[in-house]
Amino acid sequence: MILGRAFEDMCAQMYYRGKMFGFVHLYNGQEAVSTGFIKLLKQQDSVVSTYRDHVHALSKGVPARAVMSELFGKTTGCCRGQGGSMHMFSREHNVLGGFAFIGEGIPVATGAAFTSKYKREVLKEADCDHVTLAFFGDGTCNNGQFFECLNMAALWKLPIVFVVENNLWAIGMSHLRATSDPQIYKKGPAFGMPGIHVDGMDVLKVREVAKEAIGRARRGEGPTLVECETYRFRGHSLADPDELRDPAEKAHYAARDPITALKKYLIENSLASEADLKAIDKKIDEVVEDAVEFADESPVPSQSQLLENVFADPKGFGIGPDGRYRCEDPKFTEGTAHV
Repeated sequence: MILGRAFEDMCAQMYYRGKMFGFVHLYNGQEAVSTGFIKLLKQQDSVVSTYRDHVHALSKGVPARAVMSELFGKTTGCCRGQGGSMHMFSREHNVLGGFAFIGEGIPVATGAAFTSKYKREVLKEADCDHVTLAFFGDGTCNNGQFFECLNMAALWKLPIVFVVENNLWAIGMSHLRATSDPQIYKKGPAFGMPGIHVDGMDVLKVREVAKEAIGRARRGEGPTLVECETYRFRGHSLADPDELRDPAEKAHYAARDPITALKKYLIENSLASEADLKAIDKKIDEVVEDAVEFADESPVPSQSQLLENVFADPKGFGIGPDGRYRCEDPKFTEGTAHV
């Protein structure tokens, strides 16, 4: 959680210094959800995220250097600088992507869960008990993909957990104004799966619910819909002045900061001392500073990388008969190349 918060705070600094481009959506305030769920996963389990994906990737084990470099658009990024803030991906860590459009990732996550079930039941890979987590926000829950995938997952008892990070706002639209029944978790039983509501500002409560939902999926008992009521401490993105939300509402949730609450719990229960926590803060600051330094010094992608992973045909539009990328040909950019 500390890494996620410090990393996102640094992202804000780097964005305003012109080191990052495009839209950058920060996760401050929602760390208990990512930590509570993802830290229970095995390496083979999959995570599908949204455009607010930096901390999900970090929680799954993607190095801070690789995430920061991706944000800087450098070749050392987890997508070689081609994904950017909203499209974190790591095959090694089974992070199946951040998705810029809401609801986009839910069918991908459902497909990943189907893959796990198919391997186990059809290909007879008895040890394949992999689980998929699909993260999305409250604004997604009125979209068709959400309902279609709930139905499909319940019908086939897929090993998936649908995690709603309900931060109460879909950009500038209040959840209470946009949904006929704001209690999202109730949509689970409508499709024959458990629906659970949890305080998304309490990492221990989130972990307790996550443990049961993930265990249920791993045992082959099917999907679960979990609504985590949380709150983002910054605007929708770093381009959002955040003037629409009531200051009293923001203050209410700021007082329930999940990191502050966990620190208090650890000290009161003699699980850690102030010195222990300060040492963790110092270590995390060093990790984040190292990530920035590494990203800043890393090379930018070459022009020839522009068309990679776009065309499958080696003799197609992207690559010429000589095996070289057409974009390397001066005539290509002049518009006079023969295509």
